[in-house]
Amino acid sequence: MIGNLTSSDIANTISMLRSYHKGPIIVVEGVTDSRLFGKFVDKDEVKIVSAFSKENVRWSVAEVWGRRNDKRTIGIIDADIDRLYGKTYNPPIFLSDKRDLETMIMSTRAMDDVLVEYSDPELLEDFEKRYGKVGDVVARSSYPVGLLMFISARDKMGLSFKNIDHTAFINKNTLAIDVRKMIEEVFSQSLNKGIGKKELADMIAEEEEVLDDPWIAARGHDAVCVLAIGLSEAFGSYNSKGLNGGQVSGALRLAFGLEYFKGTDLYRDTLKWSQKNNFVLWITQ
Repeated sequence: MIGNLTSSDIANTISMLRSYHKGPIIVVEGVTDSRLFGKFVDKDEVKIVSAFSKENVRWSVAEVWGRRNDKRTIGIIDADIDRLYGKTYNPPIFLSDKRDLETMIMSTRAMDDVLVEYSDPELLEDFEKRYGKVGDVVARSSYPVGLLMFISARDKMGLSFKNIDHTAFINKNTLAIDVRKMIEEVFSQSLNKGIGKKELADMIAEEEEVLDDPWIAARGHDAVCVLAIGLSEAFGSYNSKGLNGGQVSGALRLAFGLEYFKGTDLYRDTLKWSQKNNFVLWITQ
């Protein structure tokens, strides 16, 4: 049923909320987004609606703002590959700082908090002396997958990234990515290839040259899987050996507190917008 919901359904949900709630409404893509932002609002004053897709967020907010004149509703969506296209959005739609909420979280000190909980201090120190900060390593090893997704979407290649095995192309000791092996793994999941592996590798290298911030390209799912490999194989403590990607993702969301959220562009932009329009979105402490 959830997959069949349309933007009109979500807009109707917002309108029904208005029968008893006059305060701000935040429309987000999914349930985990709702849980994350739910930590930062007064639940009596601000309601959060899950739209179950990016497009549902965009069009439901446009509907209630335009036809229904509801000026206290905003939408928060993942940037995805839109920034790689140079695409921008205007309020009341707001974008995650990085490619998605997971990478936005991982680019903050919430990553350090998770490492304090799950890493072995000596192993972590040795790893970072050799290869650099874990966050930087994870970003470097994740963004080539994101760039390949962008190239596939841009050039309508139809490559599949749904079931890729990150251990097939991520070195378990260094977390370095083997781009050729990554392409091979993606090909093994894809029906329509129609292009050579070397040509794809060259295209990824071309996109790398103009990429200012790896977190803009890195997909959260890939970054979390790389971090999980690191915790399991390279620098994790005894309590991290069995962690999977979902558990690591949950730990990152738990570690992402108000202090870290306040350091994001998303917080500053939505705060400025809400103040301009005379309503309060976020708690202060």
